[in-house]
Amino acid sequence: MNLMMLETASASTAEGAAASNPWSMLMTFVPLILIFVVFYFLLIRPQKKREKATSEMRNNVQVGDEVVTQGGIVGRVVSIKEDNIVVETGSERSKIRIKRWAIAAVETIHDDVEA
Repeated sequence: MNLMMLETASASTAEGAAASNPWSMLMTFVPLILIFVVFYFLLIRPQKKREKATSEMRNNVQVGDEVVTQGGIVGRVVSIKEDNIVVETGSERSKIRIKRWAIAAVETIHDDVEA
């Protein structure tokens, strides 16, 4: 019986020593840190790159460009004033005023834009 008590006492002191060891505490956080790093490189970083490219595309819209809105309207840019863009669409040349953030794609290819 004394041997069993001695083994449990030594095991509890070993666990206490391991818990107070800074390396063992660091090793418990390593998997969590790795998960955050993986999420950053697989989710956050590519999303920020896409947002930057989309923002750049919207800021480089020029008069005469053919654009597609997020609602699916296709038209040609007639005028640009700050955040508002007037788009001419349809065979009757209807004009629609939209916000710059509503542009989903620019279908005009410019020669001065580098690939």
